[in-house]
Amino acid sequence: MADDIAQHRAAIDALDEKIAALLNERANHAAAIGKLKADGGAYRPEREAEVLRRIALANRGPLASDALVRLFAEIISACRALEQPPSVAYLGPAGTFSEMALAKQFGANVETLPCGSIDEVFRAAETGTAQYAVVPVENSTDGAIGRTLDLLLATPLKICAEVVLRVQQNLMAKRPSMKSIRKVYSHPQSLAQCHGWLSQNLPGARRVPLASNAEAARVAAKEAGAAAIGPEIAAARYGLKLLARSIEDDPKNRTRFLVLGSHDAGPSGADRTSLVMSAHNRPGAVHELIAPFAANGVSMTRLESRPARTGQWEYYFYVDIEGHQKDEKVAKAVAELRDKAPFVKVFGSYPAAVL
Repeated sequence: MADDIAQHRAAIDALDEKIAALLNERANHAAAIGKLKADGGAYRPEREAEVLRRIALANRGPLASDALVRLFAEIISACRALEQPPSVAYLGPAGTFSEMALAKQFGANVETLPCGSIDEVFRAAETGTAQYAVVPVENSTDGAIGRTLDLLLATPLKICAEVVLRVQQNLMAKRPSMKSIRKVYSHPQSLAQCHGWLSQNLPGARRVPLASNAEAARVAAKEAGAAAIGPEIAAARYGLKLLARSIEDDPKNRTRFLVLGSHDAGPSGADRTSLVMSAHNRPGAVHELIAPFAANGVSMTRLESRPARTGQWEYYFYVDIEGHQKDEKVAKAVAELRDKAPFVKVFGSYPAAVL
């Protein structure tokens, strides 16, 4: 048995050397491409999405596809950093789901800028303080993030990517036991998402809402008899022990994030386009506006209404459709929409989230 283990280890060592050599060869090609590009931009979400989709499709195991995709996302991140690590603003503080979404999209080789509000995240990218912004736009349980939708109306930034993150809530505390917990801190949304679990397992604990899960972890780390609910990254950052994992009532809960930047994403082969429109105040007006999508064979995946705040009971309609705005049928549908709607703004076309 010892000889067999030694043989496997020797094979692994040899493979590791080959992998290291191949990774550096890949990095050389990536650096050469960076020098040849006219705009010098290192982040190309459509190209990165193509690579990750191809890796997932080519996977034959035993590694799980999501694990392999995460590995290659970090390889891409390291190669991208040979030019210049991108700077990305996100809704802070450190230790939030927004930071996890940023890491999933950009990898570890990135300059991060935590901001105190969604408004500040937008402003950082608009002023050039950061090259990109990562903002939450909707949750599968709680619906749309209204402030993000409002800010998209006025910003010159374009959606160039999306990230879908599983919302895995965890109970964390300084001490390794739940018996002494009398108070649970978290963001109001997280407390609501764990209502059933808390009622069953910590019925006597007071639930205290705070501005973020990271702030909850920071406070709980300094207080005896207190715990926090949030992502695993928060426990690591604030020195807390995980007492219970995945305590959310809905295990299918997901949050969708948008990546905003100053440039469009090109077609990747599996894209989504987001836009907003207004409608005339007359019967059948909304049906008239969405008819071009059906007529041109464009699938509409989301329709969300939001008050226009004009005081006249007018609404904006936020729409997601499948396909890139450069696709012939999408371009034709949007052109027809512009002829019918009082107002249309295309936020951007971008690769649909990979895993």
